[in-house]
Amino acid sequence: MKEIRFHGRGGQGVVTAAEVLAAAALYEGKYGQSFPFFGPERRGAPVVSYLRVDDKPIRHRQGVYAPDAVVVLDPQLPNIIDVMAGLKSKGVAVFNSRTSPPTFKLGGNPMTIASVDATGIALEIIGRPITNMVMLGAFSAATGWLTMDAISKAIRERFSGEAAEKNEKATRIAYEQTKSHSNG
Repeated sequence: MKEIRFHGRGGQGVVTAAEVLAAAALYEGKYGQSFPFFGPERRGAPVVSYLRVDDKPIRHRQGVYAPDAVVVLDPQLPNIIDVMAGLKSKGVAVFNSRTSPPTFKLGGNPMTIASVDATGIALEIIGRPITNMVMLGAFSAATGWLTMDAISKAIRERFSGEAAEKNEKATRIAYEQTKSHSNG
């Protein structure tokens, strides 16, 4: 089982990102389970969404405390909360950042750090700084756990018309532009 934790702020779409990735898992014949965690504040406050993907039915109904991967939509969140908390050894952290991965502090555990300028891509392609679908392209590039074809199908299932086209295009660009660095 792969466990993923998404970090963002209320209104950034971390819940939708996890739901679309769960749908992508179904297109690949896997099981997916996503659910959010909200604090007392929502709009603008830190929000977490959890996702599990497995080849067999998922029975866990609790938060993800030791994720295999973290996906961080808001570039400022690492400055105020520990988005890396509990990340498993050899885990993957995917950041929305203009900073290339080697400048991130990797810490002592072996891990892969990936980054993409999701905000820049979203502004250029979508016309607004909505990065949730863009980050799914970066996630796919960094992990290889779910294909871009499955993610594209899930995006088209969730959105329609121009919104689907722009989100899918931005997601594919992020897939191509994601940079990663591993320390073990």
